[in-house]
Amino acid sequence: MALATLSACDDILNKGPLDTFADSNFWTSEGNVSSYANTFFNQFTGYGNGSGSGDFYFPTLNDNQISSGFRDWNYSNYLTTNSDWNNCYSEIRRSNVMIDKVAGMASLTDDQKAHWTGVARMMRALQYYWLVREFGDVPLVKTTATTTDNEALYGPRVDRDQVMDFALEDINYAASNIYDVINKTGWSRDLANAIKAEICLYEGTYSKYRVAADGEKAPDATRANTYLGAAKTACQAIMGKSNYILNPSYQGNYNALDLAKNTEMILYKHYVQSVFGHSTVDYTTSSTQQSGMSKDAFDSYLFKDGLPKASTTNDNTDAATTTITQGSTTLLDLTPILAVRDPRLAASIDPAVLYDQSHSYIRFFDKKRTDAVPMTSATGYGVSKFDTNDLPVLFRVVGGSNFTDAPLYWLSVVYLEYAEACAELGACTQADLDASVNKLRDRVGMPHMTTTPAADPANDMSVSNLIWEIRRERRVELMYDNNFRFWDLNRWHQLNKLDSSTNPDIFLGANVSHDTNIASTTKVTNGYLSPMGSSKRVYDKKYYFYPIPKSQMILNTALTQNPGWEQ
Repeated sequence: MALATLSACDDILNKGPLDTFADSNFWTSEGNVSSYANTFFNQFTGYGNGSGSGDFYFPTLNDNQISSGFRDWNYSNYLTTNSDWNNCYSEIRRSNVMIDKVAGMASLTDDQKAHWTGVARMMRALQYYWLVREFGDVPLVKTTATTTDNEALYGPRVDRDQVMDFALEDINYAASNIYDVINKTGWSRDLANAIKAEICLYEGTYSKYRVAADGEKAPDATRANTYLGAAKTACQAIMGKSNYILNPSYQGNYNALDLAKNTEMILYKHYVQSVFGHSTVDYTTSSTQQSGMSKDAFDSYLFKDGLPKASTTNDNTDAATTTITQGSTTLLDLTPILAVRDPRLAASIDPAVLYDQSHSYIRFFDKKRTDAVPMTSATGYGVSKFDTNDLPVLFRVVGGSNFTDAPLYWLSVVYLEYAEACAELGACTQADLDASVNKLRDRVGMPHMTTTPAADPANDMSVSNLIWEIRRERRVELMYDNNFRFWDLNRWHQLNKLDSSTNPDIFLGANVSHDTNIASTTKVTNGYLSPMGSSKRVYDKKYYFYPIPKSQMILNTALTQNPGWEQ
């Protein structure tokens, strides 16, 4: 399923709305069904398509990054339209068409029908999962709606739990019927289980931590355990296969020109030089100021002794006292600070503090790159995770020309999901940790996690020490990745952590207290870069749901609005 080939890239980029081919001339061969299904790959954004943004680095509504401009909530006002709503229902219709048509194809064997129906149901489950986590209750369309099918087209919102149960039925079917093959750029049973693990972990933890007073249903422990158990089982289905092994390089999952031989990948997105590119490296390499790591995220990385900032035996200072010189530019050197931290930090940020034109930094300066551009970051912490010296000249800093491959579903995420599901079920053993998150720690040379970690004073989520440490592991392993952090805070009912008034460290950057050349216009608070100045992001419980678009409520008068968004 040739995302890895030039022809497939062309197919996926140029595919039309194939659900318009509803006559017998189209639904006659498995090849046509495969071509129709290829359009689903457009839903996996990865690093983006061309000069547009992608799912990695660009989403900054979280406590991990600070953008160069003020980043408020996704929606502060009642919206007229929302492309997420429209796109999801378009894809649901595409899935329903495929399910209906495949069932009637005499040219397919029963196994072929089950496989392609599984693909369609998997993608339908994914769309409903995305809809529910954004909007809560949504209309549930189970079959192909016609222009005269008013009940399907203009039905009321259905209880979100019922919609997610329907999605679980879909993904269970997919995980039992999609071909059990290794296909890192196409459809596989492993992909279905990876999607199932994500959906079920979300629903399990959401059901456990939701708060009725915030416009949600009351917590449901039985429901939570059902979904958490399903997430654990889905992870085990992947972890039990010998062909999936962690890539020895943590950063190598993000900055490789080709992930085809990476044994950690379940599904990845392939980019082709001069044909199909992205701009993730460009935005973290060029003169455009980067959305840098926050102080809050920086402080979340453990030290080499496996302990947090409050209890480490290592030097826990974050104020650089040594300097790096590049030509006539002198910058604060973070190398000694990074040397005593979890190595994933050094793989994610630059070894210097870069924050304005007089403190700009050139990555790969020692390699004398002719395409090198001085860089700055809003927080002083440069984003280096996605960059590589292997990209040829001018393919790093030109928008739409980057061609490093993007991970979409991969083993380290499965390990994190497994450990979290076990801990949330209250049945996490040392063997569970050793089979999952401790493999991630082995990769970077960090001490193992135990089932009884020491208390961290920074734990402000009212969870056990073990769950706190597993959440920390997920945060640092998936830094800048796939918008995971926002939806993690959402499902843990921790969106209040994005309020800068009560959590000021999310709007602070690097410690520049030893910089003797700070411009008078640079915003600094208690020695830390504070690019947002006096701007504040204020939490409101209504942000757990997006507003239902006004245009949809005009078309469908049966729709109701989410709490807090009524006008």
